[in-house]
Amino acid sequence: MTHRKAIYCMALAAIFFSTSGLLIKVISVAHLPLLGVRGAVAALTIALFMARPFLPSRRDPSTGSNTRHAKPRLNLNWSLPQLGGAAALVGAQAFFIIAARETTAANAIFIQYTAPVFVAFFGIHYLREAVSKLDWLALAAIVVGLLCFYGDGLSAGGAVGNFFALLAGLTFAWFLLFMRKQKDSSTIETVLLGNVFAALLGLPFLFGAAPTPADWAGMLFLGVFQIGLPSILIALAIKELTAVGAVLIQTLEPILNPVWVLLFIGEMPTPLALLGGAIVIGAVTFRSVLANRLRRMAAASQPTA
Repeated sequence: MTHRKAIYCMALAAIFFSTSGLLIKVISVAHLPLLGVRGAVAALTIALFMARPFLPSRRDPSTGSNTRHAKPRLNLNWSLPQLGGAAALVGAQAFFIIAARETTAANAIFIQYTAPVFVAFFGIHYLREAVSKLDWLALAAIVVGLLCFYGDGLSAGGAVGNFFALLAGLTFAWFLLFMRKQKDSSTIETVLLGNVFAALLGLPFLFGAAPTPADWAGMLFLGVFQIGLPSILIALAIKELTAVGAVLIQTLEPILNPVWVLLFIGEMPTPLALLGGAIVIGAVTFRSVLANRLRRMAAASQPTA
């Protein structure tokens, strides 16, 4: 995968993640059983991708015969980055659920997206990946944009929820750090394990929840499109992107989340919120385009053998 395709995959993952806000508003099931069903469906989606039953045979140019795609081996090495990434993925989802119940939605989303700061700080020490001036400028612009977008909804109350939102940001940051640490090995296995753990945590609470057919349809969509496919895209893209680059692109998610609510429910953001969204999208786009261009220029300047 090229660097540009990795950017597209990470942005597409953010778009898929952003669909949660609309569906969680209409699904009547409590958060923990929702977490469990969504995790189970996502794990099945990832497992099907890993099995790749849908890939056609390909033609071998040297022999002219058709060959089947080899099924990838399951690489469960139970290393610290693999288990840590799986646990961090579950933590990010579970802590955000608690935050959303204990504080305002604006507080939960805004505080969760302190994640880029954690990635930048810990990435320097854990991954030995330097944070460029371009990254810091993009991060500053994104903070300003998020303040504009969610500033009207922020409140001083909900200390417990605010604390868990901070934990959600911290664990999401470590999820990306652990994933980047495995850039040469088992990223897809990490997201598979994480969603299996989420299913084990939440499914026991499904008993007595009595979901409606509409709830089941919504949870199936969330499992496949809001968690399963984005997990696959992140697992592929993180091999080519730095942890900071990945998390900066993911800040598109809190901006796009209310867009779906606007389109389907009609909740109109304020002009200040629209300005904040434009700042975030502009900062992420500018940083991604410029970083990709600088990468190509650096590659072109390398002497050929």
